[in-house]
Amino acid sequence: MVLAKRPAATEGTLRSWLLQGLQTDRRQIEHGPHVKHPWWRVMCLTGVDYFSTLGYQPGIAALAAGLLAPLATLFLVALTLLGALPVYRRIAAESPYGQGSIAMLEKLAPQWWGKFFVLALLGFAATDFVITMTLSAADATAHILENPFVPGFLSGQRVLVTLVLLAALGGVFLLGFTEAIGIAVLLVFVYLGLNAVVVATAFVHVLQAPQVVVDWRHGLGADFSSPLAMVGLSLLVMPKLALGMSGFETGVAVMPVVKGDVRRRIEGTKRLLTVAAVIMSVFLIFSSLVTTVLIPHAEFEEGGKASGRALAYLAHGYLGDWFGTVYDVSTIAILWFAGASAMAGLINLVPRYLPRYGMAPEWTGAVRPLVLVFSAIAFAITVIFGADVDAQGGAYATGVLVLMLSAAVAVTLSARKKGQNRAAAGFALISAVLAYTLVDNVIERPDGVKIASFFIVAIVVTSLLSRATRSTELRVTEVSLDPLAERFVNDTCGEIHLIANEPHQRDQAEYADKLREQWINHRLRTTEPVLFVEVSVPDASEFETELHVKAEERFGHRILTIESSAVPNSLAALLLFLRDRTGSVPHIYFHWTEGNPVRAMLRYLVFGGGDVPPLTREVLRQAEPDLERRPHVHVG
Repeated sequence: MVLAKRPAATEGTLRSWLLQGLQTDRRQIEHGPHVKHPWWRVMCLTGVDYFSTLGYQPGIAALAAGLLAPLATLFLVALTLLGALPVYRRIAAESPYGQGSIAMLEKLAPQWWGKFFVLALLGFAATDFVITMTLSAADATAHILENPFVPGFLSGQRVLVTLVLLAALGGVFLLGFTEAIGIAVLLVFVYLGLNAVVVATAFVHVLQAPQVVVDWRHGLGADFSSPLAMVGLSLLVMPKLALGMSGFETGVAVMPVVKGDVRRRIEGTKRLLTVAAVIMSVFLIFSSLVTTVLIPHAEFEEGGKASGRALAYLAHGYLGDWFGTVYDVSTIAILWFAGASAMAGLINLVPRYLPRYGMAPEWTGAVRPLVLVFSAIAFAITVIFGADVDAQGGAYATGVLVLMLSAAVAVTLSARKKGQNRAAAGFALISAVLAYTLVDNVIERPDGVKIASFFIVAIVVTSLLSRATRSTELRVTEVSLDPLAERFVNDTCGEIHLIANEPHQRDQAEYADKLREQWINHRLRTTEPVLFVEVSVPDASEFETELHVKAEERFGHRILTIESSAVPNSLAALLLFLRDRTGSVPHIYFHWTEGNPVRAMLRYLVFGGGDVPPLTREVLRQAEPDLERRPHVHVG
């Protein structure tokens, strides 16, 4: 077995602390962290994002739809329960290792196209998750600064307060994932309990003063000519409420954290998605109704007392400033920690793709370095946007909707492939609704696409640079021989001489000419047994690979054949494997490759070939520093 190089931690150092829990094995990454949690605790982690939208969703609905806010919210709930929920329940069943819809769509595009497609989706995911962190922290700051008990010296310090909240969030994840889940459970139970009190109190006031409902209905009758017009306008403004649909992608991204085997993990994830969606739907419907009929519309406008904090306005108004302050504190806490679900999604999603593509350093398999990187990005975005909630809303909604649309398309194609025509038709309809919602949102707030495009370009550029810098790593995780190859190796009885051959016709003349060339160039004795080795590259876009060496005998010549993503790396891995297997240092023979070395390097990066002899030697040099144990590379 040959293992690709991994970063080594030094005991008692900062590096050791940062790389604690480093996941390097792909199977280990798929199974997630060692400590698992019941589904309801994981639901709280993903729910801090989803449930925290209660802090601003009723106000957004009132501004977008006016008196129609309850009806528009009802349509949003219908899309959630009848659209997003069935889509993500199916994704949980078909992608149980946390890759989500991205893994399902990755298979549709071959080789490099598939990688770039995934990078684009990861760009939208990064937009969704990072903006979740910055927007939620900025909204928490708004609640802090608008509370009547807050000291005056904090006035105007929106950016500074937001940065402090983001730093505290990163600090929690530096402590550990389990600690983050414990905080999320406490915050969700307290926040939902306080919201239940506020909504119930407001509903009692509505029942005690039914005139407010009558006035609302009269207002609807005066503004709209028919119920059909109300429905039509509600559908038109519903995309502006898309912020209330966050949390589903994170729910499947953290699946490996759910306790149990794969079957129980899938069941638990379906349960957490369903319970979270139902709880949120109930709160959205009732909160939208009571805020619409009890709060004057002017208060929802910018500068109004209910701007971005409709339920907090009711809490202060009906339950007093002390209860209102407690509610504010819980809202601030959950909005601050809403970024935790996004951070959890990122640190579970990134190691499943970029390191596997060779497009990120191996340290991205550890939690703490990722937390520091994403915290730094969140700091930069907060400063750039001045911690403005409205300025980031378009990007947030765009990221959410693109991921939901990609999920709907993925399950539509999956159902169609399996011959489930009715399911495919239903998912296709959901895809159409989400596509309309996305297009409407992009037209309304095109800045979201611009921000997402920046993330995509940044991810693609940094990924390609990382791939180039890591190109001469060993990149082979395992080498195995078939029975005939085992016999060929055992029959060498001493030094092993390999002749690298680029297969063409594979006829008798090709092997005879190649053997004669090596005899002339390298003075090989005709009595020395040699093995030809041929590497073909079916998919150069893959990074790490397992080598399955097959053997055959053609025209009296013994030939080892390999399929791999890169020729030099595979030859180097095979040489090291044969050295360890036989105890003697093997030799490999090449002829010089003609052509421009720059073009040869580009061919290597893109197609896995290029100037093979010096690249093979460079991979060996990095993998084996001991000259006496390093396999010999001969070029003539």
